[in-house]
Formats: sequence, structure tokens, C-alpha cells
Amino acid sequence: MSKRQSAKHKLDRRMGVNIWGRPKSPINKREYGPGQHGQRRKGKMSDFGLQLRAKQKLKGYYGDVTEKQFKKVYFEAVRMKGDTSQNLIGLLERRLDMTVYRARFVPTIFAARQLVNHGHVLVNGKRCNIASARVSPGDVIELGPRAREMALVLDAMAAAERDIPDYVSVEGFRATFVRVPALDEVPYPVRMEPNLVVEFYSR
Repeated sequence: MSKRQSAKHKLDRRMGVNIWGRPKSPINKREYGPGQHGQRRKGKMSDFGLQLRAKQKLKGYYGDVTEKQFKKVYFEAVRMKGDTSQNLIGLLERRLDMTVYRARFVPTIFAARQLVNHGHVLVNGKRCNIASARVSPGDVIELGPRAREMALVLDAMAAAERDIPDYVSVEGFRATFVRVPALDEVPYPVRMEPNLVVEFYSR
């Protein structure tokens, strides 16, 4: 398991957008980057800079996954048939922590990862504590008994901050991963550009 070293909201300010669409994001108040020189970082960005930012934004959205892990997913997407950018998004959406987040069992992707790591999530009746584990269409993701009583979980399920997408079906504390989504089905709060990520790695 990789440990996130920096405050997650710094990602928002560094990218200049509210990546997760959360009302508590500091970008809602300060639209410039962090640090004493944050307000000076203006100007036209190169093609490489745009590609790098697109990659960092996508990595950050999925819980700030490590570069090694993200690159591994990318090369797997390249080997698959079809459009590489669509394949990349499909593989990222199949992560167990992302499915828990999409089912609205938790308020953030980071909380989803912690819930999985602590052994509170079952996949097809078997406990799984690997956040990057890949789910398949038809898999049933269920919360364990202790997780069902957590205030964090109950509050997230009662909140209307996010919608549950069509490719995840939820009944109580149980969710079914229905199918692998297309890019235009994924409910990103901000525009993601996986095509620029593909360009970044294929240089």
C-alpha cells in the first residue's frame, strides 16, 4: 500500500480545479496554487505541461495512486483491444476502492481506500483488503458488519453530494458492479483528458 505524503487538497490547488467536486475544497476560495509563489504561476503552458497536468489530475482523482501503479495500468490499457484512453478509464473504474466510492458508501476516495485496507469490504462474500483489486461485471461488493455502523458510512450514504452512476447498482449496504463504463458515463466533476495521458506516455 502506498502512503499519500501530502495533504490531498493541495492537489486541487496545484491543478487549479476542484478535482473531486467537494464543497470543502480550498480552490473554492483560493484559485491559485499553494506556496508563496502560487499566485505568480501564470502563463501559457507547453504541450508537455498540458499532458503532465492531465496525467497528474487523473492520478490524483483516483486517490493519488503511485506513478509505478498508474503506468502499469496504462501499459495494460495499451495491450487491450480498442481505444487506449477508454481502456485506461475502464481499468481505473474497476478498482475496488473506486467501486466503493462510486457506490457512495464513503465520502471520499481516500476513505474508500482506508475502508478496504482495514478489511471492511467483501467481494462476492470474501473479504478483500487490497484497494487496487480489480472487480469484474457482476461482482457483488458488500460492507462488513462493523462498517455498516460507522458514522462515516451512514453520513455518506445519506448525503446527496454525488449521484450513483448507472454502471453501479446499489441496494442497502450491497453494490453490484454492472459493467465497465465508457468515458462519457463516468461522473467526473471536472473535465478529464485521458487522451493527453496517452500522448504523455507515448512520447
